Amino acid sequence: MGIISKSRKKSPWVMHYDCTSCNGCDIEVLACLTPLYDAERLGIINVGNPKHADILLVTGSANKRNAHVLKNIYNQMPDPKVVVAIGACACTGGIFKECYNVMGGVENVIPVDVFVPGCCARPEAIIDGIVQGIGKLDEKADAMKAGSKA
Repeated sequence: MGIISKSRKKSPWVMHYDCTSCNGCDIEVLACLTPLYDAERLGIINVGNPKHADILLVTGSANKRNAHVLKNIYNQMPDPKVVVAIGACACTGGIFKECYNVMGGVENVIPVDVFVPGCCARPEAIIDGIVQGIGKLDEKADAMKAGSKA
């Protein structure tokens, strides 16, 4: 196991983007960083630059105004990368699904690897989703490594 893959597994860097949510899930994402839930014990570090992030946490439903921004953030992230959709709105569009400008869940704009349902999603579920994302990140890194050897 190389040093990069070991550090990615032991210390994933996450970036959070809010796609016009009600802020319920955003508050729960921030709760993950408090001493009560302490996501940092798993090495999870919140960063503000997509060029440094391994995992993108998305809350809220995708709409016509933020789809371009979401794609731009996703494209700036280095490979391998994982997207975690947090909350009912990010998974399906939630209560805003029938609104004129809502495109539905985040998967309609960018590929999503892990879905964390709930309105609003609990911090335990969010941390579990990030841990699942770490597993997906390892799978993608292994696939990239196998592809470069072929």
